[in-house]
Amino acid sequence: MGGGFGGESLDTSSIKIQYTDVAYGTVSATQTMNIYLPNEGEGPFPVIVAIHGGAFKMGNASGGDVAAMFEGVNHGYAVVSINYRLSDEAIFPAAVNDCKAAIRFIKANATKYKINPDKIAVWGDSAGGNLAAMVGTTANVDALNGDNKENLEYSSSVQAVVDWFGPLDFLKMDEQFATAGITPKFGKTSSESSPESQYIGQLITNNPELTEKANPGTYISTINVNTAPNFLIQHGTADANVPSQQSVEFATQLKAAIGDSKVKLELLEGAGHGTQEFTTSENLDKVFKFLDGILK
Repeated sequence: MGGGFGGESLDTSSIKIQYTDVAYGTVSATQTMNIYLPNEGEGPFPVIVAIHGGAFKMGNASGGDVAAMFEGVNHGYAVVSINYRLSDEAIFPAAVNDCKAAIRFIKANATKYKINPDKIAVWGDSAGGNLAAMVGTTANVDALNGDNKENLEYSSSVQAVVDWFGPLDFLKMDEQFATAGITPKFGKTSSESSPESQYIGQLITNNPELTEKANPGTYISTINVNTAPNFLIQHGTADANVPSQQSVEFATQLKAAIGDSKVKLELLEGAGHGTQEFTTSENLDKVFKFLDGILK
């Protein structure tokens, strides 16, 4: 994965209008977001909600791994980068609760921040890819609102999801790595020290039913086909953190439920986990073309 997990931070000095450390919830001091508006135009702007990665336990809203998403301000998008509770503060489903609360806050405060509440994309990488996909499949799952009671009159539904190499089915990762002949960079997912086990709060195989609640695919049956978001899923074939088969199987499940036209899967040949192939101008053009087609 690219830098930014506690390392390099984004330089946002060129963005004229920005609101930082805006609280979207009251359950935790972690529940904050940074809002950046394009330098051109009056709005209301379509919005990209950036969800950082970091194995569910690291990273923040201004880390280098969300740099690609910040390009949105140069494409006419408001970019809202969110912090969420990490696994050392609160285990699953806290991070999902937070992402949904952040989207409700955006809708409730759309006028104030010149945001179009009906044109929202979520874009996440790695753990953030899982969370973006979870947002995309759980608009109708109120049980995942958690303790966040703010703005419940608004839905957490979105129009588009960009999932970059997210872990999507924790219990299958070891088997998929073995099949692909890839040695996992951080060892077995089914170990107590794995990021996924730390996120679930116990060894992932202890309670498979609980673990599967963290899989976006679990909720595909709850999606309303008429209002389903469009998905763009990109994954590198040489990813040693998350097997690319995770994205292949999720895309197949989605297509069966909401139709081929709403799901685009792209495997980046030879790309690793967040390697430079994702952030080339050619690939970013592809992502923004996808977003523009839905949100503009």
